[in-house]
This record gives sequence, C-alpha cells and structure tokens, in this order.
Amino acid sequence: MTPVGTTSTSRRLTMDRMIPACQRVRVANEILMHFRAQRKLQSEVSLTDTLEAAGDGGTLSLMDVIAVDDNMLEDLDTKDACIKVRRCVQTCLTPRERMIVTMRYGLDDKPPRTQREIASQCGISRSYVSRIEKKALEKLQAGMEGWTP
Repeated sequence: MTPVGTTSTSRRLTMDRMIPACQRVRVANEILMHFRAQRKLQSEVSLTDTLEAAGDGGTLSLMDVIAVDDNMLEDLDTKDACIKVRRCVQTCLTPRERMIVTMRYGLDDKPPRTQREIASQCGISRSYVSRIEKKALEKLQAGMEGWTP
C-alpha cells in the first residue's frame, strides 16, 4: 500500500535513485548468468529423478531401474589377470616351457592335460614335464611380481 499523495511510479523512481545504476546492471547480469547456467543443466538427469509414481505413494526412480552387475569389477580384474598371464607366457618362457604350460593349464582353449598326457605327446618323461612346469611357473611368478589386479 502506498501512502496518500504518492504513486507506485514515484515510489519506484525513488528506489531507483537509491540503488546505483552499476549495481542494478550487476544484479541483472547475475540473474542472466543464473538462467544460462540452468539452461546448460537441462540435459542432465539425476539418478534420484522420479520415473513413475505409484497409486500407493511409492515412486520408481532411475536408480531403481539401472542394473549393476555386482561381479563386474571382479570380472574385469580376472580379465586383466588373464591378459597379463598370457603376455608373460609369451615373453618370459622358452618355446618348450610355453608349450608345456599352455597344454597343462588349457591356455589354448582346450581342456587342461595331465603331465602324463603331455609327456607321452612330447616323448619325454613325466618327471621332466614336472621340472619344466615348475621352472616355467617360477619364471611366470617373477614376471608377475609387483602386479596387482
């Protein structure tokens, strides 16, 4: 309510005189910057945004819908370990050690073989296969030293 004898226009003019012009421009710029910032955020979606509201008052959010495989990180670690072992097998072992380790542990996408099967296929004794395997595993362990999944 305005006092008797004053109009809303004269009151606004009085307030305009009290607030310097540079400060009004600064406030207007702040407001415009706020609107621009809000426009940039329009495409962002929050995980807590409500997708659907049930009749009983319950809500369904985006977080409820997105599925996360609990074993995903373990699977990635296992995959990284397999890559590292295969790389180590190729670089650290001699061709004979590589062949025996590959057959023994099924690294060739075939079922793992026993030392006896490898010995008969290679024409060597089972104990010699065991010694080669032991030496190869020590080399692999040294090659994998310091690596953590």
